[in-house]
Amino acid sequence: MKLGVFLVLFQQQSFEKALDTAKAAGLQAVEIGTGAFPGTAHVNARSILNDEAAIRRIRDAVDSRGLTISALSCHGNPLHPDKAIAEEHHNDFVATVQLAEKLGVDTVITFSGCPGDSENAKYPNWVTCPWPPDFLTILEWQWNEVAIPYWKEQSAFCRKHGVKIAIESHPGFLVYNTETALRLRREAGDNIGVNFDPSHLFWQNMNPLECVKALGDSIYHVHAKDTKMDARNTALNGVLDTKPYGEELQRSWIFRTVGYGHDDEFWKDLVSTLRMVGYDGAISIEHEDSLMSVNEGFTKAANFLNGLILTEKTGEMWWA
Repeated sequence: MKLGVFLVLFQQQSFEKALDTAKAAGLQAVEIGTGAFPGTAHVNARSILNDEAAIRRIRDAVDSRGLTISALSCHGNPLHPDKAIAEEHHNDFVATVQLAEKLGVDTVITFSGCPGDSENAKYPNWVTCPWPPDFLTILEWQWNEVAIPYWKEQSAFCRKHGVKIAIESHPGFLVYNTETALRLRREAGDNIGVNFDPSHLFWQNMNPLECVKALGDSIYHVHAKDTKMDARNTALNGVLDTKPYGEELQRSWIFRTVGYGHDDEFWKDLVSTLRMVGYDGAISIEHEDSLMSVNEGFTKAANFLNGLILTEKTGEMWWA
């Protein structure tokens, strides 16, 4: 198991400087953003896809520092009802898969996407309850007419390029919990798995440890990000919260650096449970803590997790 970082944290730095920052923090892996929502601060998959010299420079820069690339990330919404947005994100995904093959990277991370309520929709429509019955009509159309056909096609495409798809379960998209992640995998292709990020599960009152056990070998990548619940605001308003992330005092929950939402016992248990289901990939630090600077949040997360994850095997046992 390796400790890594989602390199877009350091988008103000050059690619080489960002790699140096990761290396200096004792990390072994980097996850690189290549388009869609993460942007292209370091690598633009579409721009360099046919530039062998540029691809070689990326590979050499990573290899020369003793690092590995855990995944390429182009989190987007290829099912967006705005066809221009859907096409943009789809093209980023296609180019990212092709670039991953050329770099020898076997995992691409994205979102499942979310359509609108019909062919005539303008914005995505995330259904969260079964009544009034119109909602179930929308949901059936979204899955059967849009999501499953699209992801079946992408599953076949990725299989040709030797790449696995790691869908991040995220509220606002069709895949947001365990059963929706497993449904997409079951109905669209078994090379579609999960980028496991517990931060999105905590506030939905899910137990990430049980989720890991249920997802098993469908976990292809892991994000390290925490969530802190506010007991009073949750008691008053529940967990569905549309207030801006910067309104920390008023929100029911906020994203935190690892260790600031849940203690080391949880994170030890998470690492151990991942190992029990056979996961031996990267745990990639992601920073969205509005109470800390990027440098502070990253440094604290790296120090915290470096104390929990051993990268060497000792005898017949793995220890977390």
